[in-house]
Parts: sequence; C-alpha cells; structure tokens
Amino acid sequence: MSIAACLLTPSPLSSPNSLTITPKFPTTFPLHLHLRLSSSATCFRHSRSSPFLAFCAGGDGGDINSNNNNSGGGGGNDENGKHRGGDDENAGDKNRKEAMILLAEAGRSTESLPKDLAAAIQAGRIPGSVIERFLGLEKSGLMRWLMQFGGFKERLLADDLFLAKVCMECGVGIFTKTAAEYERRRENFFKELEIVFADVVMAIIADFMLVYLPAPTVSLRPPLAVSAGAISKFFYSCPDNAFQVALPGTSYSLLQRLGAVMRNGAKLFAVGTTSSLVGTAITNALINARKAVDKTSAAEVENVPILSTSVAYGVYMAVSSNLRYQVLAGVIEQRILEPLLHQHKLMLSAICFAVRTGNTFLGSLLWVDYARLVGIQKAHEEDTAA
Repeated sequence: MSIAACLLTPSPLSSPNSLTITPKFPTTFPLHLHLRLSSSATCFRHSRSSPFLAFCAGGDGGDINSNNNNSGGGGGNDENGKHRGGDDENAGDKNRKEAMILLAEAGRSTESLPKDLAAAIQAGRIPGSVIERFLGLEKSGLMRWLMQFGGFKERLLADDLFLAKVCMECGVGIFTKTAAEYERRRENFFKELEIVFADVVMAIIADFMLVYLPAPTVSLRPPLAVSAGAISKFFYSCPDNAFQVALPGTSYSLLQRLGAVMRNGAKLFAVGTTSSLVGTAITNALINARKAVDKTSAAEVENVPILSTSVAYGVYMAVSSNLRYQVLAGVIEQRILEPLLHQHKLMLSAICFAVRTGNTFLGSLLWVDYARLVGIQKAHEEDTAA
C-alpha cells in the first residue's frame, strides 16, 4: 500500500547530509486517502450462478472431453478467451482438489475407483459433490451392482433418485394409461379393448426408455478419436438432457442443447417404432385368435395396421414424449424441485411421483387424440356409422 507516500513529502534539503521529512496534509477537509493494492495481492470472490442463466452458457460448448480450449465464438487469442480458459483451468484444479480430499477422508484412492471415474477425476471434470454421492451410493449393494453399467452410473451420479423414478414411471404407467384410455373411450372401452391393450403394451415397453434417455448425466465417457467426423463430435459433446445443469468447469451452448433434443428424438423414434411393432403384433395375434373362437366378432373387430401405427407412435415419442420428459427431468426436477427439497428426500420423492404420474396420464390423453387425428385409430361410433 502507498498510504505513506500520499501523506509524507520531503522538505527542502538544508544541508547535503541532512534529510528532514515533514508530514504534509491538505489544508481543506474532508481528507481523502487513496489506497492502492499491489498487483500481487490475492483476491477472493464467491459467486453462485443461477441455474436458469446457465442454460444458455457459452464458453467451450461443454465438450469436457475436448483437448482444445477455443471458444465457439471465434479466435481464442482475445482477452476474454484467455480469461475463460483460465477460469476453466481453475475450476478443473478445484474439482480435482475437492475430489482428492473427499477420497482421502474416506480412506480411498483413485485406484479403488472405476477406471472411467478415476480418469475423470484426474482430468478435473468431477467436483467433490459427485464423489460424495458416489461414496454414498456404494453403501447399497443394489446401487453398487447397477453402477457397474456405464449408463446407470452416469445417471445415478447425476441423480441419486434415478432408480426410484424408473420404478415410479413403470409402476404407475400401466394404471394411468389404462385410466386415460377409459377416459377417452368411456362406453367404447371394452369394444375397443384390443386397441387399448396395444396402447398399454407399447407404453410398458417405452416407459423405461422415456426415463432413461432424457435423464441428466455426469459424463464419464472418454474423448472421441481424432479421426471422428464433425457431426459425430458435435452430437458426442451434447448433453443427455437439453436442460440439465452443467458441472463446474463445463458449459453447453444453445446449439448443443438443441442437438440434445434432436439426438434423443432420434433414439425415442427408434424405441417408439420398435415397441409399437411388438405391441401391434401381439394385438393382431389376439384379434385373430378371438376371430377363430368367436365367428360373430370377425366383422366387428379389425386388425390393427402395424406399419402406420408403429411409425406414428415413433413420431409421437420423438416429439411429444421427448419434449415433455426433457422438461420434466431437466427443468422441473433438477432445476426447481431438487434445489428446494434436496435435504428432504422423502418429500422430494413424493412430489416427483405426483408430477410423473400426471405427466404419464397427460401423455396417454395426447396419444389417443393424436392417433385419431392421423387416422390410425377411429372411434367406435365412426366405424358403426361407416
């Protein structure tokens, strides 16, 4: 600091060998002191970014496996690029230190961890909160077994209630979808029972994937080969959920988050089409068996069109289901409910159960309307009139 230099000035020399320093104060008040910190002073700051602002974060585009630090906006030689690169390095060092401290406290070493998790820790991609969650999950034999599978491990590290949500979805799926079918069909419910059965079978097959694919993850994947194409690298760097919160030291661009919607949409289209093929094939087999037993029902009951129904259900999954479950997992649960109720797991689970039940029922209503809109299902009154 240079306070003294502001207040003390040397007086004229009375002799060559004498130096007298006299204080010099301004004759007017108030007295202003100018404090100046040296450039070597350390500055500490604490900030907590809003998860909603983090949605459109730019930076390196969130490719935590990338070996370059160039920003998506152009040259990396500007001051902003250098500052951002320094922040990423500091975040990586902080993540690594936090993880190593927690491992030391638990009496563990990186050699005792799964190889992909250990590599991510050494790369500074995993904060201490993830390590703390991993150590807690390992205490359960079931969770320890599930974390042997990479996909489950990435999702459980991002959300320790992931398995509970899978059970919720699959458990209530058959009941809510059957109730929704009855709500739409009412007195025609039993007359259209074969169509109802096909819808329920498709729902059971697809429910698991609807929870699994759009779930937020902690990416432990190794980097792609240098020879990989640009499109492969782009989709590889996209998050699994378009709205998920980025870990410290990583960020996702708006384009990458849109890419997550497209990638999951393609996967859910394949899942929906396949599950529909299975469901409609079973339904047609039951219809044919019914016709063979009851000849009077041969003209009343028609086979379900397999190809058109399967493609229509794939499109429905890629658009409606994809968007609803992305918002549910990434916005409602991770960004709203989890921060509010992270210390009350029982209440959080109950609210998630209620929200997912409502979302499943809504999806069933939308599917019946959509199927009738595109013409793959018709109300019983229309068939009678025809």
